[in-house]
Amino acid sequence: MKHILSLATLYPNAAFPRFGTFVAQSLEALAKRGDWRVSVINPIGLPPLGLGALSARYRALEDLPEYEEIGGITVHRPRFTLIPKVGARRNAAAIAKAALPLARAVQTKAAIDLVDAQFFFPDGPAAAAIAKELGLPLSIKARGSDITYWGTLDTPRAQMKGAADAACGLLAVSEALARDMVAIGLPQDKITVHYTGLDQDRFRPLHHTQLRAQLGGELGIALPANAPLFAAIGALVERKGHHIAIKALSLLERDHPHARLVIVGRGEELGALQSLAAGLGLADRVHFTGALDHDVMPLVLSAADAMVLPTANEGLANAWVEALACGTPLVTCDVGGAREVITGDVAGRLVDRTPQAVADGMRQVLAQPTDPQDVAAFAARFDWSSHASELAAYYERLIA
Repeated sequence: MKHILSLATLYPNAAFPRFGTFVAQSLEALAKRGDWRVSVINPIGLPPLGLGALSARYRALEDLPEYEEIGGITVHRPRFTLIPKVGARRNAAAIAKAALPLARAVQTKAAIDLVDAQFFFPDGPAAAAIAKELGLPLSIKARGSDITYWGTLDTPRAQMKGAADAACGLLAVSEALARDMVAIGLPQDKITVHYTGLDQDRFRPLHHTQLRAQLGGELGIALPANAPLFAAIGALVERKGHHIAIKALSLLERDHPHARLVIVGRGEELGALQSLAAGLGLADRVHFTGALDHDVMPLVLSAADAMVLPTANEGLANAWVEALACGTPLVTCDVGGAREVITGDVAGRLVDRTPQAVADGMRQVLAQPTDPQDVAAFAARFDWSSHASELAAYYERLIA
């Protein structure tokens, strides 16, 4: 079998099972084909002891095993020193230093054909250093904020350009992101668009009549069957726009005074978002669930009238595709690959990133109910099997 060594700073683990699930699903689908052996290096960044006691988050990461077999894939977790918030410019070099001995050991056991980076920063520059040392071809994937955020900063952008020059091929999760890559100086002739996959068996419209009651029981909250319900899925960070969704819900008061918003995710903005909801008198109608098991997500989405994500930037959000597959239209912003998934009004609305525009989009979706199967048709082209076939063909071109 051909052998790929993939570097991924986000990858699911026992402490954070939702970290980079889309990365794991992609590589597991490739491994299931039987013609590619997949080894993953998932570097774990830990702050130096001089910064004081580890937080609960870092203690959980520190306790992870350094080696695991997960989903038919060998996952290695070397540790590197991470300076939180201010150490970004040195992370790629620190990762490469920590991962290179391990990469050499993997190479000794089974010859590697290709080195792969699952994010452009810091994974890309780190993988480029490893590929150079091993004398192997390199591929780097861009997913969104690695381009739209890190690509705007001088030092990361310079590191990314150097890695792109060394790579044999580059992947983008949408046509829009490919254009963003070119705009920051990455070579257009190396870029291939490769869309995400989807578990079509898991993400599909659920039709039973007690969806709201079942979801309410699962979450421990009261969800009226006859009131509008919106879902917002994504990390609780500013760029996802949950604060805008909450303000938009308040603007629906006159037309839909009992509307609910369920926000799924965890992050640093939780306290601020809870305070915002309380200040707008919505504490009993905005529900924060934290991270949920992946098996619960189809229930959340199928029960909702729309998925609302006023995001500032994306490559192509997996949550968009998962919502559509569950028959749930989107209200989101015209960023990244949104136009590549919302190709008709049945799939949802593209709106400006303001509370009023988002509220108007929510009203429009409620005013024009759609058949869930018609919505799900917009996600029919996303599946992990075809995703893996396209990925294998791309990798094979690089090593031919």
